[in-house]
Amino acid sequence: MEDSAQMPDLPPPPPLRISPQTALFLDFDGTLVDIADHPDEVVVARSLPGLIEALSRRLEGKLALVSGRSLEALEAMLGPIDVAMAGSHGGEFRPAGGGEVHPLADPLPGAVVETLSRFAEANGGLLVEPKPFSVAVHYRRHPDAKAGLLACAGQVAEERGLKMKHGKQVVELVMPGSDKGSAVSRFMDLAEFAGTSPLFVGDDVTDEDAFRAVSDFGGTGVLVGPMRKTAASWRLPDVVAVHDWLSRALAEDVPE
Repeated sequence: MEDSAQMPDLPPPPPLRISPQTALFLDFDGTLVDIADHPDEVVVARSLPGLIEALSRRLEGKLALVSGRSLEALEAMLGPIDVAMAGSHGGEFRPAGGGEVHPLADPLPGAVVETLSRFAEANGGLLVEPKPFSVAVHYRRHPDAKAGLLACAGQVAEERGLKMKHGKQVVELVMPGSDKGSAVSRFMDLAEFAGTSPLFVGDDVTDEDAFRAVSDFGGTGVLVGPMRKTAASWRLPDVVAVHDWLSRALAEDVPE
């Protein structure tokens, strides 16, 4: 992997424009909230749900959360906010707040979860996070298990025809069709998103599918966090900077 210290840094994004031509897609962990050792330990800023809903209203519904978390987990964190969402890396697709959820992938076989759970238990008790269309194994508290976990997950992925995603101290197996790029493309096929210039804001390597997808629609990706090899064109340093960038779009009239 290319040394990030030798990469030219990306510039910050220009001010977010609230216009009929703007569509906004937001990752959750590492983008809107800081990553925690345990997914349930994430702290959600009190202002975040209102900020997301206000942006969605100003963008006339052309905003969606696209997360690796399940929709159930997102709503547990944010409450029943009235915005479009895709969960489980796009496996769960909900076009509008409170609307019907459409699967974009087949359910994950239970045997996959069982295999990874056995590995996790035998290697210090790694955190296993089953989702409807994927399963994530977190090794943040057991970094020495990384190599064995990658080998085990890689073998299961090959045997079952699954995709393996290696994010920030987490390995995830997902069903085909369950990726953030597919979710973005599905949203862009909807009437309210059609013809817009989409922005995707995300931090992890699992967001690269979405960065490439928005590029196909004439849009741009915004990387959050340290510089690394990416398909994004702009970068914000951290979650605080993301909140500030989003909030300023509501507080200021940005000239065309």
